[in-house]
Order: sequence, then structure tokens, then C-alpha cells
Amino acid sequence: MQLNLIDLRLIIAIADSGSLSRAAAEFPLALSAASNRLRQFEERHALILFKRDSAGMSATPAGKIVLEQARRILAETEQLQRTLQDLSGQRRIKLRLAATTVANNTYLPAALGPFLADYPEIDLQLEEKSSRQILAAVQDKEADIGVLDGNLVPETLYSVPFRHFRLVLLVSTQHPLASRQHCLLRDALAYYFIGLPKERAIQGFIEGIAMQHGRPLKIRVRAPSFYAQAQLVAQEAGIAMLPEITAQRHAKELDAKLIYLDDPWASRELRLCVYSLGNLSPQAAQLFHYLSQSGNEEHSPA
Repeated sequence: MQLNLIDLRLIIAIADSGSLSRAAAEFPLALSAASNRLRQFEERHALILFKRDSAGMSATPAGKIVLEQARRILAETEQLQRTLQDLSGQRRIKLRLAATTVANNTYLPAALGPFLADYPEIDLQLEEKSSRQILAAVQDKEADIGVLDGNLVPETLYSVPFRHFRLVLLVSTQHPLASRQHCLLRDALAYYFIGLPKERAIQGFIEGIAMQHGRPLKIRVRAPSFYAQAQLVAQEAGIAMLPEITAQRHAKELDAKLIYLDDPWASRELRLCVYSLGNLSPQAAQLFHYLSQSGNEEHSPA
């Protein structure tokens, strides 16, 4: 026995207005046609949905159950229609992703490309922020998903691991530190650094760590990107602190060497974070799931 969505909408309109005539006028539908639809529905299912009296029409106990189900069916139908529009590209979906410098410049470009190719209806707003700013954006629902320092994620938010990475030093092959495989940051603070702009999240973290050692970082020049830092390092303008996976790539291409930092804070974790997994839109949930799985498909150094 098939259900007709028009019948369900009419039943809901009658219940909401308390009147068959007012419900018919909302469609618009002739009063006689509305009356026939309701009568045929009741006869077909052997139910009485409404009590009729001088005050109008009110749902019977059976009618209340049918109304609850009818509202749910129509809500799910509307959601399906929106999803079909999204999938066919008829409606643009905007997602907001806030991430740290390392996530934005090292891991996300490769991870996001295939996702955006699979979902052409999605427009992604990708912002670079510090971990604390990302946390605030997720808590205030100004970002759908955040990628931030795992040490800062509170238990009140839902989060999963995204990547583990290590900060290392990159030096020219002629630098005094080049003979070493490992060192502590304090061993490098006497030398000039190639930094990123002050507003970059990772740069603020690095300079803060240096201050904890009681010595400000000696910045000789600020470069716009990791690659620009590596180029200046190779030309002996200074040393730089970079994610290991980035430093390894640049060390192969340039006259530079990677040195591991033995400081405990050099080993970092990035986590994916959302306000509530259950409240994500279908598209945001797909992106969250995709990013959470993408880490399992990579074999990047820890």
C-alpha cells in the first residue's frame, strides 16, 4: 500500500490549522477535494484520524501517531531532496576548515585534493590559525572542522588523531651544526634563524619555546614559506626549524642537512576536532571521515 505525500501534507495542515477548510486553502485545494482525500485515506487504512466538533478538528490517538510519522517522513523527504540537489551540483555547500601552519602547508593540500574532486558541489574555506584560535572557532561554531595541536583539545569536543610529526632543524651542509645528527634547541639558539612571518602559527610556537629557554630566537630574515626558508638555509643565511617530512624533501633538493631535535616538545600530534560529530552536516561529516581515514593511507614519519 503506497503512501501519497500530498495526503500526508494535508493531514499535517489539518492538524496545524484545526480546520479542513483552512488546510484546503493552504494548498490550494478545493474543499470537496480535500474532504475526499481525507475520507479515502481513512477508509483505505481503516482509521479515524480526526474528531470533528464545533471547535474544529483535532487528532484522535491514532491520528497523533500517524501525524508524528508523517512529519518524520516529510522531513526525511526534504532532506533527501536537498542531498540530491547537493550531489547534482544544484546547490553549493560551503565548509569551513581551520588548521595550523603545519597542517595547511604539509598535509592538507594532498589530502583535500581528492575529496574536492569527488564532491564538486563543495566550496571549502580553508583558514590558517593558531591552535588556540582554532579551538575557539570550533567551540563558537565558526569552523566546521579544526586541525590543531593535540595537547589543547578538551574532552568536551570530539577529536581523532590526524597526523604525528616531528620538528627538526634544517642547516646548510657548511654550518657548524652540520656534523651532528641530533641536538637540543638550546644548542642552536646562538645561531641566526630563518623564520616565518610573525603571524604564522608555527612561528609563534617556535619563538615561544625559545623564550622558555631564556633566549629570544635570533631572526635574521622572515621568509614567506617553508620552501623559501629552505632555500635561504641552503645559501647559508641561517638555520630553520621545519616539520621533518618537509625538511627531508628540501634536504634532498638543496644543499642542506636535517638535524633531529631531542627536546620532548619536538614530537607533535595534530588532531581533527569538531564541536559535535552528530551535529555535522552530511558534507562536513564526509570531510571529517575522509580526513580521519587519510592518515591511515600515508606512511609519513612520526
